[in-house]
Amino acid sequence: MIKIRKLSTSETDFRQRLDQLLAWESVSDEGVKRTVEGIIADIRARGDEALLEYTSRFDGWQAQTAGDLEIPQERLGKAWQGIPVDQRQALQHAADRIRAYAGRQSVESWSYTEEDGTLLGQQVTPLDRVGLYVPGGKAAYPSSVLMNALPAKVAGVPELIMVVPTPGGELNELVLAAAHVSGVDRVFTVGGAQAVAALAYGTGSIPAVDKIVGPGNIYVATAKRAVFGQVGIDMVAGPSEILVICDGDTDPDWVAMDLFSQAEHDEDAQAILLCPDEAYIDRVSQSIESLLPTMEREPIIAAALAERGALIGCRDLAEACEVANIIAPEHLELSVAEPQAAAAMIRHAGAIFMGRHTSEPLGDYCAGPNHVLPTSRTARFSSPLGVYDFQKRSSLIMASADGSDTMGRTASVLARGEGLTAHARSAEYRLK
Repeated sequence: MIKIRKLSTSETDFRQRLDQLLAWESVSDEGVKRTVEGIIADIRARGDEALLEYTSRFDGWQAQTAGDLEIPQERLGKAWQGIPVDQRQALQHAADRIRAYAGRQSVESWSYTEEDGTLLGQQVTPLDRVGLYVPGGKAAYPSSVLMNALPAKVAGVPELIMVVPTPGGELNELVLAAAHVSGVDRVFTVGGAQAVAALAYGTGSIPAVDKIVGPGNIYVATAKRAVFGQVGIDMVAGPSEILVICDGDTDPDWVAMDLFSQAEHDEDAQAILLCPDEAYIDRVSQSIESLLPTMEREPIIAAALAERGALIGCRDLAEACEVANIIAPEHLELSVAEPQAAAAMIRHAGAIFMGRHTSEPLGDYCAGPNHVLPTSRTARFSSPLGVYDFQKRSSLIMASADGSDTMGRTASVLARGEGLTAHARSAEYRLK
């Protein structure tokens, strides 16, 4: 029998128990940090030479030259043509939807002119070059390629550099096909902290980028954190999370499988149900028991549910939404009769899936919104990856003679109040 904790908001120690359930230390240990710092320093010092050595050591294959690390565009096209038709159609359908959604996020430059002729505004420009990290090995994530690459291209990024580890030198055709349909410009067969360091600082073969996006293991996450400041990063993500709010009228098997969909990622993933119907919670618990043995990743799901999962009873849906705002989940399913009304009560969530027919995997693969989402309660202050993450904004100021006189007098007073006389005199030189 699987062990999954049951909680109730009516318990006097509920908030304490909830905080314990949500607690997650995303920082790596000192051993990982030291290893990553050493790899980064080595890549900075020796460039491609170190990159070749790490590829041989960690991925188990020996490239003869740094040039062998790059996959030519022709090879990406071959992968696209070579995958089964149903996979090609699925990739194209997903790409079309993601591109269309991203297109609505595009922000244009703007300006306005004041009465005295002063122009103010904002100029929006894309980043010059972005690095995309894609996990390799046993896990293949073509969806990660689509979700990271397409918003960057919609934003107007002229050069997108993808890195992907290839253990044993084995290429994943679906990942390469996703790179092709997404318009990735260059692909290198490197991974780990060494790939992040190469993107951040550049080597002879891999050019330095302005921002690094994409998921990875603890070494990749630690490396991204270490190079932040030299380059931008999307986020340092924690384990996957799902919170389902249900009114008790959805098929309990559906909800159990929705919880499984995130729990199967890894043992640290979190899956929580909030419901005001105690009898329904028991039905979901029974569905979990009956469906779990049918799952290919049963041990991982069982461990995740036992360690960080919960079935939580609450007074009503309004209270469920209050608790959801405390949890600030990565994925929030509102499996209720009036999901849009419930969504209006949600302030903190990475993505909100509304209605009984909206399963979380639709967002993972093809609905259109990005699946790169804030985890570990960072949805309180963070947003999904989007076009805006690949653009930067410059303020525009063009003062007229009259505007310079008016604003200059204000600037002079404030600058002298701060003791910055050069600031003041710079403004005063332009007074009438």
